[in-house]
Amino acid sequence: MRICVVGDALVSGVGDPKALGWVGRVAARTPQDEMALSVYTLGVPGENTADLGTRWWSEAGRRFGDHQGEHRVVIGLGRADIEAGLSIPRSRLNLANMLDDAHARRLPAFVVGPPPAADHALNLRIEELSATFSDVCRRRSVPYVDCFDPLYAHEDWLTDLASGDGEHPRQAGYGLIAWLVLHNGWYEWLGVPRP
Repeated sequence: MRICVVGDALVSGVGDPKALGWVGRVAARTPQDEMALSVYTLGVPGENTADLGTRWWSEAGRRFGDHQGEHRVVIGLGRADIEAGLSIPRSRLNLANMLDDAHARRLPAFVVGPPPAADHALNLRIEELSATFSDVCRRRSVPYVDCFDPLYAHEDWLTDLASGDGEHPRQAGYGLIAWLVLHNGWYEWLGVPRP
């Protein structure tokens, strides 16, 4: 199975001293006894959903190539839409288009939402964005991992953000995102037993 994980700097694990990010931690905890798993991390720092929608297939398609095995896509979303000034309806449409495109290509999709920031005013907007992304996924029966609500007041998350650059988590923060992914439908989506 080949899985392409597309998204922004959080997908790439920026700020993680272990250089694993949440994607590496999730891959390491995914049983591979009955299947060979290749995970391709395709993150671009600061990328919003409009830019991601433009590039995701050209990059993922190259990784899938002529491989006859199973292919899947994970979309990791951050808060770049807010910083780019995209409206909520535009963000909704961008994600919907990516998911519809993946469905048309027979690619099962899995979406990981944006985590909270250290800034309260920004968090109000991230919360709305996360709820919008969740609704788009629910309407398409695509698994969605809410990273905002569980981490909003999480002491370890906030401490980890503060110890880094204030924008990206460090080791503990990526571990928390990985835990949320692993405990919110990851194994079921892959069709593998929980370890």
